[in-house]
Amino acid sequence: MSPDSNSDSLYLTHPTPEEKLATWNLNSVNWGTALSVPDYLEREQFLTTVPLARDGGVTHWILVDRTLPPTSPVLVSHSGVITEGITHGIGSVFSQPKFRGKGYASRMLRELGPVLKDWQVDKNICCPFSILYSDIGKKYYAKFGWVPFPSTHIAFPPASNSKPFTAKPLAYPDLEELCALDETYIRRSLETAKDEKVHIALIPNHDVMQWHHKREDFVSGKIFGKSPNIKGAIAGEPGSRVWAVWTRAFYGPLKPESGNTLHILRLVIEDEADVEANATKLKGILEIAQAEAKEWQLGHVELWNPTEFVKQLVKGTELEHSEVEREEESIASLMWYGEGSGTSDDIEWVGNEKYGWC
Repeated sequence: MSPDSNSDSLYLTHPTPEEKLATWNLNSVNWGTALSVPDYLEREQFLTTVPLARDGGVTHWILVDRTLPPTSPVLVSHSGVITEGITHGIGSVFSQPKFRGKGYASRMLRELGPVLKDWQVDKNICCPFSILYSDIGKKYYAKFGWVPFPSTHIAFPPASNSKPFTAKPLAYPDLEELCALDETYIRRSLETAKDEKVHIALIPNHDVMQWHHKREDFVSGKIFGKSPNIKGAIAGEPGSRVWAVWTRAFYGPLKPESGNTLHILRLVIEDEADVEANATKLKGILEIAQAEAKEWQLGHVELWNPTEFVKQLVKGTELEHSEVEREEESIASLMWYGEGSGTSDDIEWVGNEKYGWC
């Protein structure tokens, strides 16, 4: 018989290798349908070794019954995305079907939120907030303190025909320098904010982009026998450039209903002064993204949480697109550990884009 969710026999801990493997086997039906089960298990193990994840970058958590053998997992979550100071991102929250509806997920989340405030911190490093991306709407995680933030995107169809590129594709060797430069722009944005809100940002550094790209390379290698070389695109001259870094996400078989997507991880505009010129540059970048979506059999291209300025640019490209406000999937949610309401009324989440997803 399963214990009550309030039982003292339940405790939050870290899974053994056997428990991680058992849990990955179970949740492969939720998050591994683009791969065979052995390939999914190999991917999950591989992702623990990439730069963002190793050396404590990602932590596995499990809620277990101390009266049972240690190979009986109930629920697992990941954490560990670095910002200035640190924050923790919760991903892959899972409960075995036979344990659902018993309150175990609620128990784990109630305990995990406060734990993360002090996890991996010391006198020089604080954790001002933790995040997650809900795939079950806006209400469930809000009950435990993870408040939903704006979660929108612009969707573009794959290319319908081939055309010459007006932007330059980006490959692995291009990214590290651009990521470092982007970090300086984000810091500058936070330093120059003029309103009374608290401004926060995850840093889109090279390790973050590598995590997405290593994941992409692994999955595409299994599906296609090769990995994509084009990781984004750039247009313009230094000081007035526009660039985007992206990844391909495979959520199921190569069918339209699988929702396989080319996600723009991060969009950077160096100088917003010239709207028309920026729209032209953005159009060239998006046309490469659309061509890549077509080549890799992806249903569409997504650009998350565009600012009003970016929306203006998209309109200026005259490309077919639709604006979507997400209500159920990938809802950006934040638990604030400082003063104030912790909502978007008090907090401005700068760069709330796909690169922060975990």
